[in-house]
Amino acid sequence: MSSLKFKISESDCSKCGMCAGECPVGIIEMNEYPAIAEDKEAQCVECQHCMAVCPKGALSILDKDPADSIKNTKNLPDPSAMQEMVKMRRATRKYKKENVDKELINDLLETASYAPTAHNANAVQFTVVDNLETMIKFKEMVFNSLKDIKGADSSDPKMGYINQISMLWENMGMDLVFHNAPHIVIASVPQNNLMPKEDGMIALSYFELLANSNGLGTLWAGMIKTVIDEINPEIKKILGIPEDHMIAYSMLFGKPAVKYARSIQSEGVNINPVQLN
Repeated sequence: MSSLKFKISESDCSKCGMCAGECPVGIIEMNEYPAIAEDKEAQCVECQHCMAVCPKGALSILDKDPADSIKNTKNLPDPSAMQEMVKMRRATRKYKKENVDKELINDLLETASYAPTAHNANAVQFTVVDNLETMIKFKEMVFNSLKDIKGADSSDPKMGYINQISMLWENMGMDLVFHNAPHIVIASVPQNNLMPKEDGMIALSYFELLANSNGLGTLWAGMIKTVIDEINPEIKKILGIPEDHMIAYSMLFGKPAVKYARSIQSEGVNINPVQLN
């Protein structure tokens, strides 16, 4: 039996050949019906394009039932609304002390998992803190880690900045790492993947737009990645992030406590149009 479980419903197949034409590695052959030779199965990148493009829903692969896929209803977001959302996006540094509904968080992450990945690896793991109580414990863990580096080489600008942030928290209770956000999501990817950092960053970008479209605020949190990668790697294990994973980035999110009345004004776009003779 095919390891790809490539199946054709002959009663539904119109023999249009669209699946063969769309296959990015060209392994689907049109005989009487579409087929993949056994010796070519290893070349499949499991993109499922063949199933997605079939107008009749006659093709299944990898045990995926086309009836379970979302049908293309051409219900695309209004371009002007998308433009407005992107231009109105702000880094949120003030949050309400409220949990976001866990079902919404899971829906956002499930949709973000559709983000493209190099070689269609689809190996991004989302490590999420989805409640305030756990976030308080996580925050304490991070700030305790920052305390431990007091007296670090002050000639290192990064460590000097971290020391300053740690002192502001310890002396004044000023949270310049978490900004009192109720939630965080950390994207990690196996290090041996083709482009692990890029895969994670793209997935978080999808998550951010989805979160913003649901009225949530977000903040790219590079300091937390630095703490885990460079100061206290034990946190990675405590969070359940696999040892062989690279942390691409982390993102704080929650219900914003501030609403912006208008967008900022860009300093201009840098476009380099290419003309080749």
